[in-house]
Amino acid sequence: MSNNKPIRRIAIIGTGVIGASWTALYLAKGLQVVATDIAPNAEAALRKFVEAAWPALKRLGLSPGASQSNLSFTADLTKALAGADLVQENGPERIDFKQKLYGQLDELLPPDVIIASSSSGLTMSAIQSGAASHPERCVIAHPFNPPHLVPLVEIVGGAKTSEETIERASEFYTALGKQTVRLHKEVPGHVANRLQAALAREVYYLVAEGVVSATDVDKALCWGPGLRWGIMGNLLLNHLGGGQGGIEHFFQQFTAPMTAWWKVLGSPVLTPEVQKKLIDGVHAEVGSRSIADLEAQRDEILLGLLELRNKYDNPTATSLRTARGGG
Repeated sequence: MSNNKPIRRIAIIGTGVIGASWTALYLAKGLQVVATDIAPNAEAALRKFVEAAWPALKRLGLSPGASQSNLSFTADLTKALAGADLVQENGPERIDFKQKLYGQLDELLPPDVIIASSSSGLTMSAIQSGAASHPERCVIAHPFNPPHLVPLVEIVGGAKTSEETIERASEFYTALGKQTVRLHKEVPGHVANRLQAALAREVYYLVAEGVVSATDVDKALCWGPGLRWGIMGNLLLNHLGGGQGGIEHFFQQFTAPMTAWWKVLGSPVLTPEVQKKLIDGVHAEVGSRSIADLEAQRDEILLGLLELRNKYDNPTATSLRTARGGG
């Protein structure tokens, strides 16, 4: 595999929510995209998604050559792979399906083409066992929904993934403006979903036990720690939480109470009764708003946050703040 080969043509396998979102992003970055899916009306649904996503992508900034006309569609897998420099696989989360698919991809693709899976839970070691000839070019590139807006991509190699593949994949996604996180060990759910799962467990427990309503637990998250988490991660916020003493003082001050809370965190069982309580609470919180209304609200606020972060992280803006004595 040559690290110098440019990645200009992407084959998208599976055009559901994740595959469609990836497609929109790649087109916005000026890449050629060939998508394939055997689902009825897949092409029409994909083009509708891309058209709807385009104003947000334009607002964030299109790359030179960006165009919806760079998208082509075929239900024929072999045709979709022809000339591809990278494959973004978004198939069903079934190991038997993926192993069979990767066997086909391995036979049809030149050995220097990266096969990147969007899998949120399956391990690459299990998936790549289907690729008998070149498993070294297979890697997890797990996005966070929606991929065309949220920058996170988790990079995870399998037992047979080469370091060269991991480096090349990381460079590719970083060049697109993504924030890549490399996992050095395979764990179910990768990192971001495990963090979500840990928090969800306590959310469900607090509502199930009648400590707080669904509305108020969501309010506690999005108007409290959620605002900070959109700026800095947990450990860096711990560093600030320690005041001038930083992370060292934080642990001196809060280790005892924090670990005491760990001992009483909940482990709810999602029985039908508990699920109903959570579901009823969510519908009460939602009121008359539709899924489309909520998605629009999420994306509009997310765009504002991304624009603010991009402005703050701009090197020119940083140097201006430094010159003024800001920090």
